[in-house]
Amino acid sequence: MNRPADKAPVIGKYMIVAAWVLVLALLTLFFNDRLEQQRNPNRSLKTTTADGMPEVQLKRNRFGHYVATGSINGQDVVFMLDTGATDVSIPAGVADRLGLERGQPAVYQTANGPITAWRTVVDEIRLGALSVGPVPASINPHDSTDAILLGMSFLRELDFSQRGNTLTLKYPQQEAH
Repeated sequence: MNRPADKAPVIGKYMIVAAWVLVLALLTLFFNDRLEQQRNPNRSLKTTTADGMPEVQLKRNRFGHYVATGSINGQDVVFMLDTGATDVSIPAGVADRLGLERGQPAVYQTANGPITAWRTVVDEIRLGALSVGPVPASINPHDSTDAILLGMSFLRELDFSQRGNTLTLKYPQQEAH
């Protein structure tokens, strides 16, 4: 005959296991957030105003890169700034999610050798308060990441300067005639 007192030790063991699972889940969430903050310290961009014009300041991540959250055609994406890239380079999976059309194929020279990608044009790229468009870009079928390389087809429309671990981007000053 089973008495309720016999079930108490079994229930206690399940409660201890459940508590450990909960603690491990909470620790996982905490450390995943910390790792993401180290990878992308610019998830919420700081915008200031100088001479009536917006400026966006990016912090360098722990790997020495400028990674930031922004948008393409109103959809959130993650950018990695790359002054060595001619165009904005969008991984094919991200381009599909964004609904970008593949244009003419083109051969691009990369650090890993030549690749064939498709040309496209993005209506708008937004980084904080800064918006540029239309912007020539390429759809890279060889990149399986989610990070978009923000190359010179976007960056040449802005002035940028680096001081320490901070990169400041702003619209160019209009020259007086």
